[in-house]
Amino acid sequence: MYSAIARNKRNTVFIMVFFFAIIAGLGWLANVTYGNGGYGILIATVVIAGLYVLIQYFAAGRQAITLAGGIKLNSKSDNPRLWRIVENLSITTGTPMPEVYIINDPAPNAFATGRDPKHAIVAATTGLIEIMDDSELEGVMAHELGHVRNYDIRVSMVVFGLVVAIGFISDIFLRMAFFGRGRNGSPVVMVFGLVAMVVAPIIATIVQLAVSRQREYLADATGALTTRHPDALASALNKLGEYGRPMRKQNTSMAHLWIADPLKPGMMSKLFATHPPIADRIERLSAMGRKF
Repeated sequence: MYSAIARNKRNTVFIMVFFFAIIAGLGWLANVTYGNGGYGILIATVVIAGLYVLIQYFAAGRQAITLAGGIKLNSKSDNPRLWRIVENLSITTGTPMPEVYIINDPAPNAFATGRDPKHAIVAATTGLIEIMDDSELEGVMAHELGHVRNYDIRVSMVVFGLVVAIGFISDIFLRMAFFGRGRNGSPVVMVFGLVAMVVAPIIATIVQLAVSRQREYLADATGALTTRHPDALASALNKLGEYGRPMRKQNTSMAHLWIADPLKPGMMSKLFATHPPIADRIERLSAMGRKF
């Protein structure tokens, strides 16, 4: 687990540098297209990118829970069952008590976010709470706290910010393609605009896939070791497979945060899935259970 934590910290730095390099490249492109011989646009773009990286590091977690429509539990009385389970798991693992949110959605799902264990957020949907028994709900929340303990939440949060930024950049290029006028002529802008429109979502998906699938397996194992009851999490995943449905508020930029895919299945869903197959996850947990 400690090697995974170290790897996640390195991945966070790598992704932030990768993002910064993309923005710098776009700044250079804008400078070539619109500049007048100086580097004003490039410098401005790099400064803004640096500020964006800093802001996303501290604010992306809040942004994600806001997009999901989460309602914060301020005390145990707001939802004693969920609060008690998260509190007990926090005590068991020695992890600071995270902020707990409920999302009013019949689709059973849960996710964790934040920049580190001291600033973590865990959330569960009303649909998840309704269909899970206590041991299954404990398994799901142990999985989410596994993400917290493994620093998956930091990597996921940075990826979320990166995906949002790529979407924003794609939109800017789209507008430039139709309305821009540059030193080298609008056809140049049109070409780069159309390329950005096609490439941006693909890059976003690849980045999500690069950090998402293996971390789900790791969080499953971490959660199972915490509760010493891998069969409970396996049972919960089985229910997610049986009763799962698309979330009401779907957002591709944060699809990788959830314990189960929150998006409506499509033709390319298997190829570009942000989550490993539930059957594979259940089989791994069942194998762990046989060893206990």
